[in-house]
This record gives sequence, C-alpha cells and structure tokens, in this order.
Amino acid sequence: MSNAEGTRVVAQSDGAGRADAEQIPDAERPPGAEQIPDAGDSGARTAPGAEKAEAGQVTEAEKAPGGTPEPAAPASADPADPADPAVPTDLTAQTAPMDAVVATAPAARVVATAPVDPVVTTTPVDPAELELTRPRGLPGLFWKDLAQVDFGPRRFRLGPARERLETVSQSFLTGFNAVIAGETGRIDDIHEELRGFAYEGAGMACTTLDVLTITGGRRLRDLLSGQGMRYPHMIHMGAGWAYARLHMRPMWGIRSVHPLLRWLAFDGFGFHQGFFATDRTVGRQRSAGLMDRTRRAIFDQGLGRMLWFHECAGVDDVILRIAEFPPGRRADLWSGVGLAATYTGGASAAELERLSVAAAEDGFRAHLVQGSAFACASRLISGIVPEHTVAATPALCGVEVDEAGGWTDTALIALGHNAHSGDHYQIWRAGIRKAWARRNRDS
Repeated sequence: MSNAEGTRVVAQSDGAGRADAEQIPDAERPPGAEQIPDAGDSGARTAPGAEKAEAGQVTEAEKAPGGTPEPAAPASADPADPADPAVPTDLTAQTAPMDAVVATAPAARVVATAPVDPVVTTTPVDPAELELTRPRGLPGLFWKDLAQVDFGPRRFRLGPARERLETVSQSFLTGFNAVIAGETGRIDDIHEELRGFAYEGAGMACTTLDVLTITGGRRLRDLLSGQGMRYPHMIHMGAGWAYARLHMRPMWGIRSVHPLLRWLAFDGFGFHQGFFATDRTVGRQRSAGLMDRTRRAIFDQGLGRMLWFHECAGVDDVILRIAEFPPGRRADLWSGVGLAATYTGGASAAELERLSVAAAEDGFRAHLVQGSAFACASRLISGIVPEHTVAATPALCGVEVDEAGGWTDTALIALGHNAHSGDHYQIWRAGIRKAWARRNRDS
C-alpha cells in the first residue's frame, strides 16, 4: 500500500519476469509434468492446449520445430541489486500495463510424457484454518499467535466490519508464520482476496531474518522476484513492520529492493506503530523520531491505513479521528484511509461517498483519491480485484478500477529514469493527484 501504493511497477527492478512464481518445487511435481499451475492461484494462466496435455497429448503449440516438446526455459540468475551503482534502475522500463505484466510470467504448461495421476486441487482456506508446523528451537521464538490481532484487547472500536478486519490481520500473521515455518508456498492456499495481506506478513518475516542474519536482503529479494512477484507493494510495506519490530529505521542493512517502492517500508512502519503503540501514536498523535519531512509523510500514510482498522471501517468515526490531528498531517492520513478503504474494504459504497464528501470539505479529496488509486493498481497487479474494490473506486475516485490504476502508470512514467529518492516518491504521489484533477477538469 504510497502505500501498497498501487502503481503497476511489477516487482523489483530485477525479476518481474521470473517464472519461479508460477512453478512448484520438484518434490511436489507429479512425474512427467514440467510445470503445474497452482490450483489456488488465479494469476496462473494455462496455455492453449493444456487440457489436451493433461490427457497425455502434446499440442502443436508446445512442439519445437523438430517435432519434440519444447524444453522449459531455465530459471533466471540471481537478481541484480538495484542499489549497486553499476546497475541502472530504469523505472520506466519496469512499468507495464497489466496485460504485459501477466505476459512476463510464462503461462503454466503441462507436457505429459506418461500417464499421471490426477492433480489434486486445494480448496482455499481462511488463514486461521491453515495448518503450519511451528519450528523448534530459535526460529520458533518468532512464531506469532493469531489472537494478538483481536480488536477487543487492543481497545479498537468494534463494529460490523470487525470479523473481516480481524481475518485480514490474521492473514498477515499467517503469512509471517509460513515463512518462519519454511512453508512459504502454503500462502497460496489462502483465499485469493486475502493473499496480499499474507504476503505483507511474509515480507515482514523475510526482512526480520535478513536483518538478523545479515544477508543484505536475500530472502526479501527472493520473495519479490519469485512467489510474491504479484504483491510487491504489500511485501515492501511488510518490510517496514520488521524494522519497527526490531526498533530500527527502515532500509538499514537491506539494499537489494526496488529503488522507489522501498519507500513503502515507512508506510508499513507507520501502520505498525499505530497498531501496537496506539495510545502514543493515535491518542497523543506522536510520530517516530529521527525522520525527515518525506519520511514522516509516508509514515502518516501508513498511520492513516491503520486508522481504518482502529475505527473498524466506521466512516463517521474515521472522519472524526482524522479531524483530531493537526491540519499539516491530515493530507497523508486521508491518503492512507483511501488506500485501506479500497484495498481492504469494510464499508458500503454509500458510506464511502460520505467519506469522499468529508475529505473534500477538509480540503484533501485529491489525497483520498491518490490512496485509492494506489490500491487499485496494487490489486490489478495481483490479478485479483475483489468486489469491494470495484464498488469503492467509483465512490472515492469517480472512475472505474482500470482508469484509477492507470493514473499511477502515468505519474510514474513522468518521473523518467532512475527515480529512487524520497522526493521522487512524493512527486509520484503528486502526479496521481494531478491526473485525477486533469480528468475532472476535462470531463
């Protein structure tokens, strides 16, 4: 979320096209099959003729000129480090429309050379139902209890959206535990709509382990370029949770992440502080120290996302809570609220229209729209756009999901090459607001 902040930058600068995210480990691959699409992942596409291949046939499209099945492409090498000055970071080249994004991940194919047993499909489950094996020894100390996201003990407001928001929070912790248990692949067993939150938790776990073992970001990099390639925004926000948990400022010791999306770590940092230090961060309206103006702005965007949870998606309560903050912080809070309302859901379209009116009266409608547009682009990249996102976007942005997500592309391309700094990130956000303003002026 600036936040998963939805642009259509696909992953890091290194590995958006790796096919690793579409493959399963050899140990789980049935005999005679080169590659099997994950039954629980709607992002996996089956190439034409795959149905015939499952019956033991090889289609013409899958044959090499000599009449033999075309071999699978070898896995790509380790991704480059975008922080290395010798590696150019061309953000424009990294950005592509959604159709092109999907095309970068080769469609999963099954080339059967011998009869195989039928593939057993996995029914998606809720995060609390996913059975993971808690590791023994030191790794087991990192294990998270799903009960810690119960809104009651946290003194969050309770409302009709409580069950949904607690399930979202459980998804986050389940993704974290999956990495700790060495069962990251199980994340895709969770319901599609909730996987983004699970990958956010996985980003937190990978960053925690990377910092503690001084790997320079290897686990995070592998997640971004492999299984989590469709959730780059959420994973980067999860990295911010890790830093907050370790009492560190984001990006210390982790160099190999996307040069622009890495700023989302400060968004995750702000969400964490609001969630676990609520009295200080929300009640007394304190923010973390040792941060410049740009970092504080992104921190507040994450805090705005958290307010959507804190007020249990109650629109009137969110409006009153934002009004308690100084005017200089409200713009970024509205941005985070727009992102959470669109990506997470929990309120009706009529309630969101009321939210939009309140943001306009406060003078920050464009910031609410910017956050919502980020959420749209993040959902589009994942290939999963739930009904609540489809309903929220017209209420907040006045357009459909595709158009709102496209504003992020336009703003990113306008940055040109090598955008990487906090100022670039803020210009990107401002560009989305300008795209919305131009659309309203021209309509």
